[in-house]
Amino acid sequence: MKLLNGLDVASYIKNRQLADSRALIQAHGVTPKLAIIRTNPDPVVDSYMKLKQSYGEEIAVDVDVHTIKQDDAIKTIEMLNKDKDVHGIIVQIPLPDPSQSDVILNTVKPTKDVDGLSDDSVFDAPTPIAITWLLAAYNVDLKDKKILIVGHGRLVGKPLEKLWKTTNLDVTVATKATKTLGDLTANADVIVSATGVPGLITRSMIKPDAVIVDAGVATDKNGLIGDVADDVRLMTDIKITPEKGGVGPLTICALFDNVLRSARNTISGK
Repeated sequence: MKLLNGLDVASYIKNRQLADSRALIQAHGVTPKLAIIRTNPDPVVDSYMKLKQSYGEEIAVDVDVHTIKQDDAIKTIEMLNKDKDVHGIIVQIPLPDPSQSDVILNTVKPTKDVDGLSDDSVFDAPTPIAITWLLAAYNVDLKDKKILIVGHGRLVGKPLEKLWKTTNLDVTVATKATKTLGDLTANADVIVSATGVPGLITRSMIKPDAVIVDAGVATDKNGLIGDVADDVRLMTDIKITPEKGGVGPLTICALFDNVLRSARNTISGK
């Protein structure tokens, strides 16, 4: 088994981002800034938010958290859209009332939507970028491979399908409810699972030499847990993300790459 360790890759990206941020500050007087809209305090969501705050501090990007009621989200976003010192806006989801998600997310200005969740965002979503970076770093060539994405959610499956299909890759999408899921996984060269169903992908479903990216997130008494069952990690002939430190660290890198890109765009007037 070979581990696809996102932490190792992230350290290189972080050093480059710190240099980019310092250049923006010193050469152009632009301090990159990310604004986070927080409407639904939740221990798991807040843990990710704190990681973003810590990462921003490490690469000299300001991170402001706006803790508000959902009813005030649109007004707050519109204010941030007009603030020239804010280069990225993200809305922590899920919202207390998920039925308003599309309206609120689409209020974010496309050139500041660094999460890539609005219909017209100019940015790709961070997790698909992170998965692409991770596979490239470990020389996983996706061309001519049978790729299976399990899960079609807003944050991972749906935008990843869009990103990879634009490059004419052979992508099939399934969900946790797909009756032929085992057949699809058994024939896939590359599997990306993001359903939030612990243990969904088992050893009997995987063929030798497969590449597996576990992007699922659920919680149990021991903390965060992915989609891949423990017995999969006993296979010696696969490449797979570790239980911790796989896609997550690179997702944060990709988010802040979008923030830095947005900040650079303000200099060029884009």
